[in-house]
Amino acid sequence: MVLSSRLLVVRPGGRSSGAVRPHRCPTSLIFNILSRLYSSIMDASSRIAQEWLTIGELAEATGVAAATLRAWEARHDFPRAQRTPRGHRRYARAEIEVVRDVVRLREDGLQLENAVALAQEARTQPPAAVYPEIVRRHPAERTQQLRKLSLLGLSWAIEDEVAASGAQGHLFGAFQQWRNFASARARWDELARTARSTHVFALDGEVATSDALHAVHLEPDAPMVREWTVVHDSPELAVALAAWELPGQSGLPDRERVFESVWTLDPAAVRDAARLCASVAAGRGDTDARDLLQGALAGSPSPSGASPGTATRLAQRALAYVEAGHR
Repeated sequence: MVLSSRLLVVRPGGRSSGAVRPHRCPTSLIFNILSRLYSSIMDASSRIAQEWLTIGELAEATGVAAATLRAWEARHDFPRAQRTPRGHRRYARAEIEVVRDVVRLREDGLQLENAVALAQEARTQPPAAVYPEIVRRHPAERTQQLRKLSLLGLSWAIEDEVAASGAQGHLFGAFQQWRNFASARARWDELARTARSTHVFALDGEVATSDALHAVHLEPDAPMVREWTVVHDSPELAVALAAWELPGQSGLPDRERVFESVWTLDPAAVRDAARLCASVAAGRGDTDARDLLQGALAGSPSPSGASPGTATRLAQRALAYVEAGHR
């Protein structure tokens, strides 16, 4: 193979002689150029291939049978596959962790539809909700479905325990709508007087704030709008309740609405919940929440967190509230 070009011979005076002569490129140089180009193409192809999985490879990596993955895709459009020109499925490597998350949520008792929704929500955007992140980061924490009436009872029990303990911690509450917070405003104003910081979250609307209580307004599409959350983080009392409203309940009476919920006294899980709340508040421009992330909530939590009788007292308080609500 010969490459040639017409070269002008330039004399020292700077003018061209007008003479041309063919230039032959050595075969060895051409071979080296083509070899490097071929290697570059193959390396790029290899990198692209490694980023995509066949359904068999996804099944092997996650422990979920290929037939099950096909059934999930048909019913829930998950995991979402790209198709090759010949129609074969190819999955992004990131789908491995999402499928694993769905498996863990299913093992915790969630229905497949809800598990898929939670896993995808946690992966498609920065953490902006407490429940899905706590479930993902702390799979040992058990989840359960609670009606809103039971959820209210447990929330009030936590608030009572915070007030009775005298602990001065960092308090967070998510109420979905500000009208829900209105009925709890007096209790939360009282809690805010002794707390080191207090932040409450709800869908954008009118609510009075104060030096002790910070109101964080959420956008309609914010994941936290679907949540019901109470978090108290202090060395003396670490407790968190996070619940995620199940979809498709618009026709139910308010107190019959059902939430997937998790509550915990584990200081590490509580600290994660507090950080997630503070992160959402900081993202909405709350400078005090930003300071918390860099200060009080930045380190590891106290290993104690709560006294041995705290769980018993919480259960007793919650039961009393729920029984009173059913009368």
